[in-house]
Amino acid sequence: MSAGEYCNREVVVVSKTEPVQEAITLMRNNHVGDVVVVEQAKHGVIPVGILTDRDIVLEILAEDVDLNTVSIGDVMSYELVTVNESTTLIDTLKLMRQKGIRRIPVVNEKGTLEGLLSVDDLLELLAEQLNDLVALISKEQSSESRRRK
Repeated sequence: MSAGEYCNREVVVVSKTEPVQEAITLMRNNHVGDVVVVEQAKHGVIPVGILTDRDIVLEILAEDVDLNTVSIGDVMSYELVTVNESTTLIDTLKLMRQKGIRRIPVVNEKGTLEGLLSVDDLLELLAEQLNDLVALISKEQSSESRRRK
């Protein structure tokens, strides 16, 4: 299982020159907690940062900064961690834990954005896998009960 197989390919993206209000509007309209900040390249868009709802609250609202005076580039996280789409989910999860991040952009071999993988996505996948294991155990127990009658 790789990051590319399970990432969300519908990523909301913005430019770092856009006003923060644009990111807020996009987050609200798309029901997401982050936007990936990208720069255009000839072969696609390259992620250069990420802006989360938490960044907005802690860096702007808590500091009582006027939204109209800051751009996305002023408050986004520049230390962006990405994974290649071929990276295994286990390695991706380890990296996210090591870096203390809940969302990670997934890129291809050219470094262009392919998707976004979040802790929520991983929890959903793990829940499905656990349900499959529970169903397997239940089916095995039923089969055994029928054979022993």
